[in-house]
Amino acid sequence: MTEHDVTLERTDGPNRTIAVDEDETVLEATQRAGVRLPYDCRSGTCITCVGRLLALEDGDESGEGERDQPLDAAAAFTYRRPPQALTDDERADGYVLLCIAYPRANCRVKVGPRVRAEVGDSPWA
Repeated sequence: MTEHDVTLERTDGPNRTIAVDEDETVLEATQRAGVRLPYDCRSGTCITCVGRLLALEDGDESGEGERDQPLDAAAAFTYRRPPQALTDDERADGYVLLCIAYPRANCRVKVGPRVRAEVGDSPWA
């Protein structure tokens, strides 16, 4: 079974690296590891669990540092079902709903209230 390391980076720490099996979501892996990650719907219809892709294993960095363009989350994640709470532009800017996302590469993801504030309110609120 393939697994990928996903590092969850929080503004105020601590950062945690979680091994995620190919058939589990990032949220499921964090719960198995005893790491808290906010969530609500578990179906991709709210933004409570949103994160932003910062880097892939190959060292490709997001626009927060060396790159001018954000990473497309499709480069690192597939979904259990369509992430209805994100627009196409948000997905292209690296935002990912971790409750339904399966990693396909080792990566770093920024999480926390600042990331959620960047996306805004759920479209269904």
